[in-house]
Amino acid sequence: MATVDVKSEEFDSFISDNAVVFVDFWAAWCGPCRQFAPIYEAASEKYPEIVFAKVDTDAEQSLATAVGISSIPTLMIFRDGILLFNQPGALPAPALEEIIGKVSDLDMEAVRKEIAETSAATQG
Repeated sequence: MATVDVKSEEFDSFISDNAVVFVDFWAAWCGPCRQFAPIYEAASEKYPEIVFAKVDTDAEQSLATAVGISSIPTLMIFRDGILLFNQPGALPAPALEEIIGKVSDLDMEAVRKEIAETSAATQG
């Protein structure tokens, strides 16, 4: 599957409606973004079970601000609607492959349990 452009108004539902979503926040003028783009596109073709989205931070400034983007490119990864990864910088292909493997192998029941325990500890 090729990458999908996501707009502000559909971002939340896009994240909640798909099991695994990688989101590349980028801009056309950004050199590292242009360097990362073919790596990201190749991964989108190799892993059709994962949704690879792109958000143009120039066109979607309100979304970029809302999710706290301060540097581009930034890669965010969501699984089951939970943010698992949020890191600026262009990744080399081997690093992206490693992250894809880790996200795919993650025990989401354990993640949800850890979130619940952390939430209970901060409220109690």
